[in-house]
Amino acid sequence: QAILCLPRPFDYSQKNAVLVPVAALGVGGMLLYWLRSGRKIKTIDMGDGWWGAGEKPPKGKEDTSIRPFKIETSDKEIEDLHQRLDRFRFTPHVEGAAFHYGFNSSYLQKVVAYWRNQFDWRKQVEVLNKYPHFHTTIEGIDIHFIHVKPSYIPHGQAVRPLLMVHGWPGSFYEFYKIIPLLTEPAKHGLNEGDVVFEVICPSIPGYGFSEASHQKGFDSIATARIFHKLMNRLGFKEYYIQGGDWGSRITTNMAQMLPQSVKGLHLNLVFITGQGLGKMIRAMLGAYVPWLVGFTREDAQRLYPFMQKNIFDVLRESGYLHIQATKPDTVGCGLNDSPVGLAAYIMEKFSTWTDKSFLHKDDGGLESKYSLDELLTNVMIYWVTSSIVSSMRYYKENFSKDPRIHDRVAVYVPTGIAAFPQEIVHAPRVWAKRVYKNIVTYTYMPRGGHFAAFEEPKLLAQDIMQFVRKVEQL
Repeated sequence: QAILCLPRPFDYSQKNAVLVPVAALGVGGMLLYWLRSGRKIKTIDMGDGWWGAGEKPPKGKEDTSIRPFKIETSDKEIEDLHQRLDRFRFTPHVEGAAFHYGFNSSYLQKVVAYWRNQFDWRKQVEVLNKYPHFHTTIEGIDIHFIHVKPSYIPHGQAVRPLLMVHGWPGSFYEFYKIIPLLTEPAKHGLNEGDVVFEVICPSIPGYGFSEASHQKGFDSIATARIFHKLMNRLGFKEYYIQGGDWGSRITTNMAQMLPQSVKGLHLNLVFITGQGLGKMIRAMLGAYVPWLVGFTREDAQRLYPFMQKNIFDVLRESGYLHIQATKPDTVGCGLNDSPVGLAAYIMEKFSTWTDKSFLHKDDGGLESKYSLDELLTNVMIYWVTSSIVSSMRYYKENFSKDPRIHDRVAVYVPTGIAAFPQEIVHAPRVWAKRVYKNIVTYTYMPRGGHFAAFEEPKLLAQDIMQFVRKVEQL
């Protein structure tokens, strides 16, 4: 009988051999379906908004036209600037201070003298107007943007729309050197013309020639929605988007909001929030066994010594952020009244955010990467539009809300990251993958800092093109 009973467990095991894999496949299939369906539905709600003065007009009564715009100046505007520059009150700096206390006042004297006697705002207005400017009203406020199309399109070549978003204290002008490289790459020796863009560069509302919100609460999510509406109004259903600084947050929100509209997201700064104790433990382990926590050798060089590069350096460079995230109007009113104060406040960021070692230079290293005409043109965009206060308020509107909302919705659109070595903070690929689930390219750039398009336009353009090529092959 014992021998006769042997086939039974054998039969039972045969059934198991069939049932277990089938059950596993079924459970696995359900899990995969749940994960995929979760990816599809988990987005930032687009919602709607009204940021204009007064009441929102009835539906269908809003002006949706796209209107040509031209930057202009006047004798009165220039005379007022010169009078204020003439009244500049010099404050002697501490001996040997370089840029350790902020903008070196002796070098500031040189900048002001150049601004007053050599800088030609009328000429720079002509430079700004070399690209087509437009205004359109979205959610009650006028949105300014430039839209540059290729002058020549090779036969059979598809032109890809690219939205590029600036940050603070930059402007749309940051992209003036990279635009020709993207719209006419073959002419500049970048490729054989296989990737060509038409570039749209809006001004964030409250910056430069974009109207500021008249209501409280205008944040990066509202900006993302407005920029999606802008691209839709221009006739685009799918497009690439690129950003650094606030532009990184805005374009990330755009990918989280309408992933079906974003063909690819390219960033030159990745914000990492949260992770708490786990991040600290991984950071500590990474100093000794970087491979164990997913760091490359390059990551280790950029992250360590950790306390110096990620705590002390960040604290030194982020004092402005605390002011702007709490009471921006107090400091803002002084900057809006004084062109010299405004220039010192803005241009100081173009020193140490470009290269941390510039802290030790008496001139902040500013003219080693930019010309005074370039730096002062960016300052003038804030000055002539009186937009410094509204640009600073953007910090309060964003930091008054839980920043973790941006990490709770994953980004599944193809993503490219250009990690510049002098950026204020470094985000290793393994950290970026917590939010950006589909990183197609991650490039350790050989040089450059925070203002990538302004400082290293060719490097950034090459990386954008490399990324788009890979996305188009997917």
